[in-house]
Amino acid sequence: MTEKKAFSSLEYLFKPRSVAIIGASNNSSKIGFKVVDNIIASGYKGNIYPINPKGGELLGLKVFKSIEDVDDNIDLATICIPADYVLEGIQSCAVKNTKFLSIITSGFSEIGKLKEEEEIVNYAHQHGMRVLGPNIFGIFSAKCPINATFGNKYIEQGSVAIVTQSGALGIAMIGKTDTEGIGLSAIVSVGNKSDLDEADLIEYLVEDEETKVIVLYIEGLKEGEKLVKVLRNVTRRKPVIIIKSGRSKRGAMAAASHTGSLAGADNVFEDVISRQVGGLRALSVQEALNWAKFIAVQKELPKGENAVIVTNGGGIGVLATDACESYNVSLYDNREVLKTIFDPVTPSFGSTKNPVDITGQASSDFYEKAIQAAIDSPDIHSIICLGCETGIFNASELNTVVQNKYLNIFPKKPLVFSFFGGADFETGLFTLKGKGVPIYSDVYEAVSCLGAYYKHYRNMIYAEDHDIGHKEPIIDIEEIQVVIDEVRKDNRHFLLVPEAMRVMEAAGIPIPKSFVCKDLKETIYYAEEIIGYPVVLKIVSKDIIHKSDAGGVALNLENRNELIDAYEAIFNSAYKFKPDAKITGVEIVKMIKKKDAVETIIGARVDNTFGPTVMFGLGGIYVEVLKDVAFRAVPLTRSEASNMIKQIRSYPLLLGVRGEDPKDIDGCVEVILRLAKIIQLCSDISDIEINPVLAFAQNKGVLAIDTRILLKSQSSEVK
Repeated sequence: MTEKKAFSSLEYLFKPRSVAIIGASNNSSKIGFKVVDNIIASGYKGNIYPINPKGGELLGLKVFKSIEDVDDNIDLATICIPADYVLEGIQSCAVKNTKFLSIITSGFSEIGKLKEEEEIVNYAHQHGMRVLGPNIFGIFSAKCPINATFGNKYIEQGSVAIVTQSGALGIAMIGKTDTEGIGLSAIVSVGNKSDLDEADLIEYLVEDEETKVIVLYIEGLKEGEKLVKVLRNVTRRKPVIIIKSGRSKRGAMAAASHTGSLAGADNVFEDVISRQVGGLRALSVQEALNWAKFIAVQKELPKGENAVIVTNGGGIGVLATDACESYNVSLYDNREVLKTIFDPVTPSFGSTKNPVDITGQASSDFYEKAIQAAIDSPDIHSIICLGCETGIFNASELNTVVQNKYLNIFPKKPLVFSFFGGADFETGLFTLKGKGVPIYSDVYEAVSCLGAYYKHYRNMIYAEDHDIGHKEPIIDIEEIQVVIDEVRKDNRHFLLVPEAMRVMEAAGIPIPKSFVCKDLKETIYYAEEIIGYPVVLKIVSKDIIHKSDAGGVALNLENRNELIDAYEAIFNSAYKFKPDAKITGVEIVKMIKKKDAVETIIGARVDNTFGPTVMFGLGGIYVEVLKDVAFRAVPLTRSEASNMIKQIRSYPLLLGVRGEDPKDIDGCVEVILRLAKIIQLCSDISDIEINPVLAFAQNKGVLAIDTRILLKSQSSEVK
């Protein structure tokens, strides 16, 4: 195999000194023509080399019959030839020390041709070339500038960078950003992501001084762990807005554990990307662009989170109040201070409470004075200006307010507008949008922009150093591996009860004392001589994973007669559930009083996208019904583990309700961290689930009652 050459900095992709277009064409309907035309129109100052075997001239440029005929090294080669000829084309690129390949051509992994795509990437890497694509529309970078796409010819330059997996949607976004008055620092299509992906690009864009906001459109992730690692750092410096399609796809239908079945297509993505690493998750492309536009024009972070609503209508003010709660925007509620600020600019029949109602009789003058009062007050940190069209306040008045209080001064405080009215109003809004004003006819759109900005603000202000104040739990990995090796020798992919208990002990996770009994006589002995009634019996069989489903659990057995009846019943139920089951015996354990505890579920698994992950939720038999769970990627800090507990809807149960004592939340955090350590370090394990983990009163500890551990199949470990 040819020794691989070192890769060049992505600076040469975003600011190439020379570009070759392989497949350049004189036919104006061909992509090869459009790309050359766009590069020239963008004002690119570097060397442009159209390549076509026919030679000749194209748009005033000499056309070379082969890239090898070019007397220059190539930083960027844009490839627009049929798929069958792409490998041959990049072999020629290697001769000219090409650094980056932008493969517009489709017809590779997206139609099942994985081998052909891998062959291209392998060859490129062996010769020091990186691949963007294939199946893309190209790249625009304002740093040159260069528009090496077959999209719109003219792209407004600005401070928003877009990385998109969808080519068609990306081209449409170019047009949409122009309509919305959003300038772009870059727009890059990643297509099949055979080599360069979102993580690579945003690592570069976070260092780009011209880029203030990064927008990602994602359809699927190949390397979720890589993206998480990058986003942990990037979102503390710049906002990253993410649109992820596929929210409604079915999750793991045949998952062997609750943890697996609850990790649906979107659950883990939402928790990890949005809640753990600070991505700003937008529900639609329009919402993402709204946020990007609003955040990109902010001059500096707000001084705090006190927001105020200024409105000419009570109804729309109430809607905005609801929206603020939905998007986690904090409304300032010091009535005395609000009265001092707004009394001089509010009619006597208006209201200085928040929302500040300057009434339906307000003209542009009232709006301007109210907005200026909010801008001047150090107690107010952001402003939501909204209203309805009236006989006094029309489209002309709206234009005056926005012109004087936004376009002319660009206030340092975040200011967003929402106005609702007729045709003239809508025309006015459209015009103002085109000038870059964050103005919307839907109040929820306006408030969501402020909500996204405040989430970014919290990422910046409250970002924790993941290396400070976090002590790694100590677990006995060697002992856990010994258990796993024994299970492997038995050709099993899951651990029996005693084996799972050994893992829990090695991990330092509290468990009740339990014993596996081979027959009824032994069961009676342990119940009466060792443990004491009441007890619990559980079937132990490598053929029965979900014991409750098989009727293999008997609770609260108070005496010998109940024990004997239960013993026979769970065996009968188990054989009825699976007649050929091989039953090792029964596990006997002391019946724990649960009245003073909350049942939780704590799990860990290797997610297909994000790798090692952990889960926490309300446990017991209703976990599949309530689905009150939270996920995080591993590694995670103690603070992140604590936040995932606070995320679940039933968190108040852990704080104590109706006079009950708070539960041992710190104990739950400790179990989460220890499972995270196991799933991170033990590559053989695919799933761990403890259900329930009983959380007793604060400082009284937790107890892992039932543990299920699954191993990866041997075939899945072969790369």
